[in-house]
Order: sequence, then structure tokens, then C-alpha cells
Amino acid sequence: MYEVEIKVRADHDSVRGALEKREAAVLNTVTQADTYYDAPMREFAETDEALRVRRERADSEDGRSRSRDAETVKLTYKGPLVDESSKTREEHETAVEDASAIEATLDALGFEPVATVEKRRERFAFDGYTVSLDVVTDLGEFVEIEKEVEEAEIDEAREGAVAVLESLDLDPEEGIRTSYLGLLLADAQ
Repeated sequence: MYEVEIKVRADHDSVRGALEKREAAVLNTVTQADTYYDAPMREFAETDEALRVRRERADSEDGRSRSRDAETVKLTYKGPLVDESSKTREEHETAVEDASAIEATLDALGFEPVATVEKRRERFAFDGYTVSLDVVTDLGEFVEIEKEVEEAEIDEAREGAVAVLESLDLDPEEGIRTSYLGLLLADAQ
């Protein structure tokens, strides 16, 4: 599967209003902590790949994160970007039952944590896409439009993501291809 994604900086209030006006379905709000790893045999920053462990908790109605009992954990590999206009890349993801065990396994194999990206994410379903309003710690507010597709559907999905972005009064020309990790590391330098 490939994840077709377009990300822009945007004010959430105006985008949320546009989503409500267009009757987008509210999916959920979650808090995510993504720990990214570097491989012992190559540097993912140089190969444009990513390996992460995501810890995710659903937020309650009052906006607070629920207990660790409600935490889900996923291991994700993302391949290099495949085009010049979006963040489309091959992605493999699987649920992990025990976060400590996968972290210990990665450590034993020589994978080293690079950084952790923390964010609060509101998700909406709109025109076959997931629209996420992300507040990323130390970076600010972003909107991501994404969809998972087979390789043969990438071009059509990318065009659709642009259309969704435009329908929310956002400019696809302002798309950011750099990951949140890349943005955080660039700010740290």
C-alpha cells in the first residue's frame, strides 16, 4: 500500500469550519507520540525512509487523553517519497501488542531512537480521505489530507487530495513534503 498525503500549515478554526460546512464526518481525536529510529546499516535521513513506533491514545470528550490502558501501539516503515508534489510513499504498518518488547527488540538489533514527535490529531472523513488537524509540539498547526491506495491509484488519489485541500480553501502550492520529524530536527539546528 501507498500513503498519498498532502500537508500544509493552516489555522484549524477556519478549516474546522469548512469541514463542518461540508458535513465532513468527525472520526476521533487522539494524542500520538511517534518515536523514530535510525538503522544500524544506513541512515534513514539520507535514504528518505522512516521507522517509527507510534503510541496512540484516544482523547475523551473533555479533550484529555485517556489512560494508558487505552493505548494502541504500531510499528511503521515508510519508504522514500515517490513524487515531487506530495508525501506519497510506500508504507507497511502493523499493530504491536507490547511497546516495551518492540522497543527492546529494536535496541537489541542496533536501531537507535532519533527523536519523538508528539501531537494531538483531530480526524475527519471527507470525500474518501482522512483530514487530520494536527497540533504538533514545538511546530504548530498543520492539516494533512491522506488516503491509502494501491500503486496504480497514486495519481488519481493525489489529484483527489489536491481537490479536497482546495475545497477547504487551502493552497496545494503551500504543501510541505518534509516530515514532522524533519521539521523538528531542522528547528533544532
